[in-house]
Amino acid sequence: MAIEVFNRYENKYLMDTKAFYNIYNDLMAYMEPDENNKDNKFYTISNLYYDTEHHTLIRTSLAKPKYREKLRIRSYGVPESDAKVYLELKKKVFGLVNKRRTSLKLHEAYEFVRTGVPPEFRKGMNRQVVSEIEYFLSRYELKPMVYLAYDRIALFCKGNRDLRITFDTNIRSRRYDLALEAGDYGDQLMERGQWLMEVKAEKTIPVWLSKMLSEHQMYRTSFSKYGNEYKKSIRHANAPVVERERVVL
Repeated sequence: MAIEVFNRYENKYLMDTKAFYNIYNDLMAYMEPDENNKDNKFYTISNLYYDTEHHTLIRTSLAKPKYREKLRIRSYGVPESDAKVYLELKKKVFGLVNKRRTSLKLHEAYEFVRTGVPPEFRKGMNRQVVSEIEYFLSRYELKPMVYLAYDRIALFCKGNRDLRITFDTNIRSRRYDLALEAGDYGDQLMERGQWLMEVKAEKTIPVWLSKMLSEHQMYRTSFSKYGNEYKKSIRHANAPVVERERVVL
């Protein structure tokens, strides 16, 4: 069974393609690819983020309070309506990321968020997580707000599955056609050739990794995919409309 409750610290680093290959090659001495990345293949993660009409959740998150939370539906690739997806409640408390998720069929996840009424319980669902999401939905009136997808390479530490490093690239988003089954497309969130590395660990990172990050001059940054997409959408909405001058021949 897939892990459905995560408690870990996440540190993020931005880099270009050359820096990615340099550190990736060094990491392979200590880590191994996720089973979905065998043969050096990416796998695609698609997310549908929910928020209030006034963007309460992401605006609160960007203010960086001690406690923040988000809700999303996640799929791997483009799902059919009856495909298994994950309904995820992600919280951050004093820097510790807590992610709780349960598997549902896509149409069940849509209906759960829309109505606040959970589907009938069956094997494979996490009853406790369903209850927590039900309570969360009772506090907010949510609607689908943004689609976010990216291509991922994930690594696990040999002998220590608590340490995980992911590399995301080709991050794309859209604020239309807000359905996971609509297809995997959108506008680029970052410049092409940029990568987002996330180091995920339940406790402190090992000494060898700390030294490696220093040798590669990797410095932590604050980067939220949904947060950056929201800020980009605001800039786009507030951009002045430049009209062409009429040319009279």
